[in-house]
Amino acid sequence: MSYGLPRKIRIAFILQALLASLAVLLGGYLMALVVKYGLINAVLQSEAQYYWQQSAQVAELAPPNTLRIRGYLQPAGQSDTVVPAQLRALAPGFHELESSDQLVLVDQQPEGRLYLVFQRSIAHRAAVWAGVLLILLAIHASSWLTYRASARLVAPVSWLARRISLWDPRHPDAKELAPERLPPEVQGETRQLALALHDMAGKVGDHVARERNFTRDASHELRTPLTVIRMASDMALADSGLTPRLQRSLQRIQRAGRDMEAVIDAFLLLAREVDVEPQSELFDVGEVVRYEAANVEELLQGKQVLLRVLVEGNQMLVAPPRVMHVVVANLLRNACLYTDVGEVEVRVMPGQVVVRDTGIGMSSEALARVFDPFFRADGGSQLGVGLGLPIVRRLCERCGWHIEIDSREGQGTTVTLLYR
Repeated sequence: MSYGLPRKIRIAFILQALLASLAVLLGGYLMALVVKYGLINAVLQSEAQYYWQQSAQVAELAPPNTLRIRGYLQPAGQSDTVVPAQLRALAPGFHELESSDQLVLVDQQPEGRLYLVFQRSIAHRAAVWAGVLLILLAIHASSWLTYRASARLVAPVSWLARRISLWDPRHPDAKELAPERLPPEVQGETRQLALALHDMAGKVGDHVARERNFTRDASHELRTPLTVIRMASDMALADSGLTPRLQRSLQRIQRAGRDMEAVIDAFLLLAREVDVEPQSELFDVGEVVRYEAANVEELLQGKQVLLRVLVEGNQMLVAPPRVMHVVVANLLRNACLYTDVGEVEVRVMPGQVVVRDTGIGMSSEALARVFDPFFRADGGSQLGVGLGLPIVRRLCERCGWHIEIDSREGQGTTVTLLYR
């Protein structure tokens, strides 16, 4: 069973750390051996060979004596008193004298014995710097190898991310994630994720299709009975023998039918895709406000509340008129339901509709939650389930409008609808 991607990456970086640590330990040791017993030995051997070549041409040539190398010569058959005491017992070859901080090459030739001395601390410093260089090279090499390994591990995830980024959320095309079309390198958890996304895309596509079918069918099936109700009420109102009470009832049925059509249009607008422009037309905002104000007058029966409608000229707007009906109806309905004494005023001005009441108002805590679904500021003493204002805000956002609410507990509420 192949390792998971997180474990593979973790193992790769652990191996990198181990390789770097091993390079630190071995680098100094190997460099010490290479510099001390390899490089310095080779330099001293070369220096000794050069000296013997020169001594064959120049009689009584002095041994080397430079900043780094000190030489001593014991001619064949002569006393070794010219050689320092700590060097006399050394056999031919390369030696390390830690006590005197020296690296010594003893070169035996027929002409005599040559002692070449190199300071050990200098070689040690060279070994340290060479070790540091080797360590840096090892770390960079291991990092590069780890990067390549990590890139190979992450490549399937990157491939999957690129494919998903090209999806249209409304129509996710997951054909490339089908099991038979996945690249061979997509294995392990990445393959499982790709297959899960393939299944999810299919479910999302089915869901989108069901939603699109529902909005289409609902738009047709809900309008049909409403059309029947409206036509039947129109025919009934044409009867001159109706009693005033029955006539009022039929008029209420007609208003309710028109309101229901507006609500259906508003809900279908929210259900449609965002980039689908709603059907707009030119209408007078003042006429919409007057119509909805007439509808809510019955909510004020038995209350000492004055309903005032103030319209400043003809305020024409190109927008979905039934959406404006739903928004204004909700705002006026709330104002009338929560006002028992005083007045409800709705004012239509250029670019805005202001609904003001002298009702119970809201606290700052309730005002902060007024757009939460099912939230009731009064604890549920009035009609409704708390869906009005959340729907109003969603409709306003869909049409590019803005709604503002200012309220004082016990003093009333002012709602401003800004439209363009």
